[in-house]
Amino acid sequence: MNMAGQMPRSERIALNQVRIRDDFWSYYIELVKDVVVPYQWEALNDRVEGAEPSGAVRNFQIAAGLEQGEFYGLVFQDSDLAKWLEAAAYLLEADANPELAAIADGLIDTIAMAQREDGYLNTYFILKEPDKRWTNLTECHELYCAGHLIEAGVAYYQATGKRKLLDVVAKFADYIDSVFGTEPGKLAGYDGHQEIELALVKLYEATGQERYLRLGRYFLDQRGQQPFFFEEELKRRGGKTHWAGSGEHVDLAYHQAHQPVREQETAIGHAVRLLYMLTGMADVAALTGDDTLLAACRKLWDNIVGKQMYITGGVGSMPQGEAFSFDYDLPNDTVYAETCASIGLIFFAQRMLRITPESRYADVMERALYNTVVGGMARDGKHFFYVNPLEVDPKACGGANHKVDHVKPVRQEWFGCACCPPNIARLLASLGEYIYTVQEDTVYAHLYIGGEAELQVASGKVKLTQTTDYPWDGTVCFEVEPEAEGRFTLALRLPDWCPEANLKVNGEVVALEGGLFQDGYIRLQRQWCAGDVVELNLAMPVTRMYSHPLVRANAGKVALQRGPLVYCLEQADNGANLHELVLPREAELHAEREGGLLGSLVTVQAEAIRLSGPDWDGGLYSSSAHLLEQAATVKFIPYYAWANRGEGEMTVWVRERY
Repeated sequence: MNMAGQMPRSERIALNQVRIRDDFWSYYIELVKDVVVPYQWEALNDRVEGAEPSGAVRNFQIAAGLEQGEFYGLVFQDSDLAKWLEAAAYLLEADANPELAAIADGLIDTIAMAQREDGYLNTYFILKEPDKRWTNLTECHELYCAGHLIEAGVAYYQATGKRKLLDVVAKFADYIDSVFGTEPGKLAGYDGHQEIELALVKLYEATGQERYLRLGRYFLDQRGQQPFFFEEELKRRGGKTHWAGSGEHVDLAYHQAHQPVREQETAIGHAVRLLYMLTGMADVAALTGDDTLLAACRKLWDNIVGKQMYITGGVGSMPQGEAFSFDYDLPNDTVYAETCASIGLIFFAQRMLRITPESRYADVMERALYNTVVGGMARDGKHFFYVNPLEVDPKACGGANHKVDHVKPVRQEWFGCACCPPNIARLLASLGEYIYTVQEDTVYAHLYIGGEAELQVASGKVKLTQTTDYPWDGTVCFEVEPEAEGRFTLALRLPDWCPEANLKVNGEVVALEGGLFQDGYIRLQRQWCAGDVVELNLAMPVTRMYSHPLVRANAGKVALQRGPLVYCLEQADNGANLHELVLPREAELHAEREGGLLGSLVTVQAEAIRLSGPDWDGGLYSSSAHLLEQAATVKFIPYYAWANRGEGEMTVWVRERY
C-alpha cells in the first residue's frame, strides 16, 4: 500500500492502444460494430418488426420536450439506452466512425435537454411519478440507472474528449451527493440494484473529484446497516410496493442488504446485483487501501467460484429472483444463469486482476467469456439469450411446465427487460481492456487474443504483437518491440485447463521450472530487444470434467472441455432423446476442425451407447429393463455455438459408463 493509502493497481488500458486481429474474436467485434450496435439502436427506437418495443429513446425525447406522450417500459428502461451508448463509446475509442458519433452526439443532446435544473435525470420519475423521487429505492432502480448513465458519460469522454455527457452525469452525481448521506437532512439510503458504486469510481478517475469516490464508498458502507433502510422505507410508503402492490416485508438478502458488506460470506440473492456490488467493492478497496473490503471480495469470490458457479461460467442458478440459491445447487434444466450475471463476474474478475494478478481470476474471466457470454448472442448478432441453460428439451419450455418457462430453446430478438443485449455489446466492444494489465515493470497477458497492443512499462513503451488460433489451438506467439532496449517482465498465464506447456524465446527452449512461476503466470524477466519472439505452446486435449459429489444434478455424468471451451450435445447432430446417450469412460475422444460448421470450429466425436426402448411393453414402469443398447457415434460442439441451427434438445452433462 502506498503513502496515499491506495493499493498497487493496474491502470485502465485505453482501447486505442489495443487492436484485436483474431480469427475468433474479430468476427464478434465486427459483428458488434456492423450489426449489433446498429440493430440495437433500431430496437431502442422501436423500429424492429416483431421485437418487443423498448420506448427507451422516445422516453428521453418526451422528457426533453421533443415529443408528446407517456413513459413506456419498465422502471429501469433508461439503463438499456445508457449501456448502448457506452458500447458506442468503446467502438469510437477503438476506431473513428463519424456516422455512429453523429448518432451518439444527437442522443447526448437529447439526454442533456431531458435533465432537470437540479441535475436529476430519470425518465420514469420525470414523466410518470415526478413527486416520488427517492421514495422506493428498494425496487425502482433510480441509482442503478444513474450508474449506467455515469458509465456511459465517462466512456464517451474517454473515447472522444467531448465533455457534454460527462458534465451531465457529473451534475447528476453532485445532486445525488446532496441527497444521500448520514448527515442531518440527508437520506441514509442506497439502491436496491447495485451499480452506482462502480460507476462513481469511474467518475472519480475521470474527473479527479474525490467526493465521487467518497460517495461510492458511502453506498457500500451503509448497505446492510441497522435499522435496515429498505424496511424503514417500506413503512414510510405505507407498505406500497412497485411490483406487487403491497407488502409487509422486504427480502433483504435478495438485495444483499441483510448484513454489512464486509460481513457477508456466502453469495446470496440476485446474482447481477451481487456481482456489480463486488466490482465496486474491489475498486473502492484498491483506491482507499481498505483491506477489510478486499478480504470480503475474496471471501465471496471463493464461495461463488468454488461452490456456486456452473462449468460454463454461468452464475445464479435459481429463476426465483434470478438468484444464487445455496452451495452446490446447480440444476441444468431449471437454471437461470443470466447473461448479465456472467458479464458481472467478468467485471469482478478483471478488478481483482488489476489488484492482484493471480491466474485464478483470469481463468474464470476466460471461462465466462468463451462460454456463457459469447453464447448469449447468436452468430447473426440479432438474437439473444437472457437465460443460459445447460440442458434443454423444447417440449418442456413454456406451456404448462412453468418450472422452465424462463428457459428458451432459441435466442430471442429482444426482451421487455432488455438488459442483456446491450450488456453483451458493451463488453465485446471493450474487450481490448481485458487482455493485458501492466503493473510497474510487468506486462500480464491474461487472455490469448490475437492483435497488437502498445503498452507503457516502467522502462518505457513496448509493442506486443500476439498471434494465435486460440481457442482452437494452444500455440500463442508474442513479438516484442520495446521502444528502446529495456528490462521488464512478460507474464503469461498458464490456464487451469492446461496439463502441460512448453516455451521458447527466440527459438530456444526455456525450462518451465523454479522461480519462473508465480500466481499461475510464467514470468519472463529479461532485457528485451526489438524482434524478440516468445512462443507458448499450451497442450489442449479433450478433457473429461466431473462435478463435486454434492452437485446432485451431475451425479454419474461427465462433461467435455477442450481449452477454454465447454462442449455440449445438440439434437441437430445426435438426434432426439439425448438423455438416452451414455459415454463410456474408455471411449476415445477425437477433436476435429470443421471449417464449414458455424463459422469453423473444433468438434469432438466419440463412440457412445444409446439406451433405447423401441420394444418397451412394460407400461410406465416395469420390473424388466427392456432396453436396447445400440452403438452411436456422437458429436459434441462448443456450448457457445448451440441453438444456431434451429430448435432442438441440448445437454452439457452426459451419463457416463465405467
